[in-house]
Amino acid sequence: MAVARRGESTVKQIAKDFGISESCLRNWIHAADVEDGSRSGVTKSESAELREARKRVRLLEQENEVLRRAAAYFAQAHLPGR
Repeated sequence: MAVARRGESTVKQIAKDFGISESCLRNWIHAADVEDGSRSGVTKSESAELREARKRVRLLEQENEVLRRAAAYFAQAHLPGR
């Protein structure tokens, strides 16, 4: 990233020198800028935190569904005439 950021050469030339595509290098530069805070976006740590939070929400929703069904089952068991 430092080579590209110094501006001593074009992204095209740097990509060629390193044997990678320009789009790959541009993506890396963009990701580095986001991580550094010089560009808006979601950092790796924020992305990982969001992924974990979504997993937790799914788990809690599943647990909630089990509890809801159990409550309905036990409510049926206490109805008159059963």
